[in-house]
Amino acid sequence: MKNLKNTLLLKQLYIQKEIGFCYTSVIPFTDEEPNLSLPDNLSELEQQTNICHLCQLSKYRTNVVFGEGNSNAKLMFVGEGPGANEDEQGKPFVGRSGELLTKMIENVLSIKREDVYIANIVKCRPPNNRTPHEEEAYTCLPYLQKQIQLIQPKIIVTLGATAYKYLTNDDTPVSKIRGIVSEHKNYKIIPTYHPSYLLRNPSAKKYVFEDLKIIKRVLDNL
Repeated sequence: MKNLKNTLLLKQLYIQKEIGFCYTSVIPFTDEEPNLSLPDNLSELEQQTNICHLCQLSKYRTNVVFGEGNSNAKLMFVGEGPGANEDEQGKPFVGRSGELLTKMIENVLSIKREDVYIANIVKCRPPNNRTPHEEEAYTCLPYLQKQIQLIQPKIIVTLGATAYKYLTNDDTPVSKIRGIVSEHKNYKIIPTYHPSYLLRNPSAKKYVFEDLKIIKRVLDNL
């Protein structure tokens, strides 16, 4: 509880700094349960993530990459975290990986990219595109969980091992579970390889093509 209170205090101080305060009186905490609720609409949730400094990734970012797409999408893609292009533009999957993901969505699934929703486990770019540390991922995960709650997708496609791990608490390698449909609460999860992996390993594209056909079949049967 002490660490949680310290985190909340730091958050309040950063918020006050953002709106122009140079000095603040002591912010008291009581023994009452702190209010950890997140906004119930995407616009306000995005505003809150934009001023988030709850983990060290906020020190390195240029922009928060909240997510984008259809707020009523049946299909949602979740990746690991922003890269350099995403950090610069504040949008998910806009580099070479993004171009490949767009082709996967539009050429194989036969739907427009803007009709799905795309987000990541963490909203800020890890230095040198490293894998997010556990404390970073778990600190940021409530934002993604709230996005899922508000969007209510029927299918979530996890792109790569990190996305699958933090949405399922399962660290099984993607090679062993790709294309397998599993039920999670109010949606199905279907894991596949991350587009950046495909850029490094083009031979794996054939497996993703098979996964996408499964995704399309499940989507068509909703």
